[in-house]
Amino acid sequence: MEFVQTDKILEVRPDTKEYVRKLYNLDKPGSLEDAINILKEWVQMQPHFNKKDFSDRYLETYIIVNKGSVERAKEQLDRLCTMKTVLPQYFGNYNIKTDFEYLHDVANSFLLPKLTEDHYRVNVIKFFNVAWEPNKSINFYRHNVILAEYVKAHDYLSGFVMIIDCTESNLMNLLKNINPVQLRQALSIFIQGFGMRIKGIHIISKSGLVDGLVTLLKQVVSAKVGDRINVHKTFEELHKFIPKAILPKDYGGEERSMKTLQELWLNVLSSEEHLRYLEDINSATTNESCRQKDQFCEQYAGMPGTFRYLSVD
Repeated sequence: MEFVQTDKILEVRPDTKEYVRKLYNLDKPGSLEDAINILKEWVQMQPHFNKKDFSDRYLETYIIVNKGSVERAKEQLDRLCTMKTVLPQYFGNYNIKTDFEYLHDVANSFLLPKLTEDHYRVNVIKFFNVAWEPNKSINFYRHNVILAEYVKAHDYLSGFVMIIDCTESNLMNLLKNINPVQLRQALSIFIQGFGMRIKGIHIISKSGLVDGLVTLLKQVVSAKVGDRINVHKTFEELHKFIPKAILPKDYGGEERSMKTLQELWLNVLSSEEHLRYLEDINSATTNESCRQKDQFCEQYAGMPGTFRYLSVD
């Protein structure tokens, strides 16, 4: 099948937009435009929003991830802007190539160029046998926030499939250095803020300690997402879930190597164009003194100590 290039790396299927919009009854003439206009007018009326000039495409992504519900899109957009205000340590105008140089020896996180048959994007996270420095571990989440912002600006998809590759990691060291509070906060940003919908999580490891990683993840995601966690001992087992055509050579696939893809992503995410975009989109914070007092609550912002289980549906 021929894929359509949407930017320097990402590709979608020829029918991706049509498929996703039809899935949520947004394929009828004018229906999506009407929804975007309603959301745009609502944004203008929010006195606590510090940024109000979101692009139509950006607003569309919120309507899509909320299955066509404008009301849920409003809540989620407000939630992400609030998170940028109350959890600023996860956001910033970072150059991932120079600011997070140490991180690339510890872990890689990037998206595969091609979508699955049902229009899901595969996110590969690979951990190496290099000790985490606890004070720098937050850079891993910052890196993925920057990647998520790129997706909002350039991609079109149904959701995500996660590959967590621990074949070269020291799981004991990894589990010991994962900060549960940071993990909860970060997952809240990705799922409740960015609207990340997870179809499946595939962990690759032969270590008996992998059960500890599964247990940790199940503590911070919904039961529905927890049931979508699969553990594989070999890369070949991935082929039952993800086509070889879109997997990197390292996993017995036909796509470019992981090293090549990692370098491509580092270049794109540290480009002047994306750094300018980050500076603009990171201004989308809130002025809580201007918000109606009864609107701010633990459910709305998802702050530390008030987390509920995170759901994708």
